[in-house]
Amino acid sequence: MKRNSKPSGNRPVGNKPSGIKSAINYASVAVMGAIFAIGMLVGISFTSVASSGPTNIVSRDVIDTAAPNKDLCLQYGASAIAMDAKVFVTLNPFKVYVSQAKTQPGCVLRSSNWALLEQRKLVNAEQVKECKNRMNTFGFTGQLESSPDINCLYENDNAQNLFLNQLGGSSPS
Repeated sequence: MKRNSKPSGNRPVGNKPSGIKSAINYASVAVMGAIFAIGMLVGISFTSVASSGPTNIVSRDVIDTAAPNKDLCLQYGASAIAMDAKVFVTLNPFKVYVSQAKTQPGCVLRSSNWALLEQRKLVNAEQVKECKNRMNTFGFTGQLESSPDINCLYENDNAQNLFLNQLGGSSPS
């Protein structure tokens, strides 16, 4: 039998040998891995920088820790950020001005726990009656042992968390 001088069917003419292909695949995997690792390091560094420092509040734990009388607050209510701001309205011309808000740690008590304030003689029966009539609750800033600032608060049931319902997103059920 006579053999044909054509190239074998296993490998077409002009293709690179398989050793070069595998070296290219390993190199691209190594480059992709390096990019992934660098991306992870950059992400971690941004996260650690963003969450450090007293000017950033990044979790509920920070608010809970700063709450006045935190054990009492967490057991009988909820820690909060209290904001004091003044609003000025002029009528001629009609304009609205708002002062810069002062923020401080606070606590909002559940209405079933108002007796704590009465027992400590921080609110009287008349204040409790007025606050109940308006279907409100009490909140305070400062330590209860040293003249706290206690307010009757209106609970706004219409308040919406717009972070949960972004434009174009689905509404929470």
